[in-house]
Amino acid sequence: MSETGTAAERPGTRRGTARGKLLAAAARRFYADGVAATGIDTITAEAGVAKMSLYNNFSSKADLVRAYLDARHEEWLGLYRRRLEQAWDGRERVLAVFDAYADHAARAYEHGFRGCGLLNAAAELPTGDEGRAVVRRHKEEVESLLAGHLEELLPGRPGEARSVAEHLAFLLEGAMARAGLEGAGTRLEHARAMAADLLDRL
Repeated sequence: MSETGTAAERPGTRRGTARGKLLAAAARRFYADGVAATGIDTITAEAGVAKMSLYNNFSSKADLVRAYLDARHEEWLGLYRRRLEQAWDGRERVLAVFDAYADHAARAYEHGFRGCGLLNAAAELPTGDEGRAVVRRHKEEVESLLAGHLEELLPGRPGEARSVAEHLAFLLEGAMARAGLEGAGTRLEHARAMAADLLDRL
C-alpha cells in the first residue's frame, strides 16, 4: 500500500473516518516494520485515534491484518484495471498484469520498496491463518487473470493457456521477490521483457 494509504480510506462518517485512518496507519507500519513488530498502540498513535476506536472497528489485531490484506489486494486491482484500460489486445492485457506489479513497486514507501506486502505478511502468519488464505486467493486471481488473457492469444487451447499462465506467474513472483530484496523495480522490468518475448513466440 502506498504511503498515503488511500485504498484504506473510507470517509463519510465518523466511524468510517476512524476506520480509514486505522487502515492507513496499519498499512504504513505493517509494510515498513512487519506485522508481528507492529503493536496496536503504535497503530492507534500513528492514526491519531483512541485505542477503543480500533476495537469499535476491528474485533482484533488479526481482523485488522485481514482488512489490510484485503485493502492492499483492492489497491493492486485498481492499478491493474487502469493499466487494462490502455491495453488493446491479449498480449498487452497480459503485460498489464506485469505493469501493475511495477506500479505498486514504484509507489512511495516510508522505508523504500520491500517486495510484495501480501507475501511479506503471509510469511509472518502461522499455517492455517485466514490471512494466508487471503494472500493465496490474491495470487490465484492474478494467475487466473493471466490465463484469461492468454486464452485470447491461444483460442481453443485452454490447457496451454493455463500452463503459460503458471509459467508467467512464477516469473512475476520471482521477479517481485528479487526486486524486494534489491529495493528497486528493475527485476520487474526484466520480467516484463521476458514475458513479452515469450508471448511473441507463442
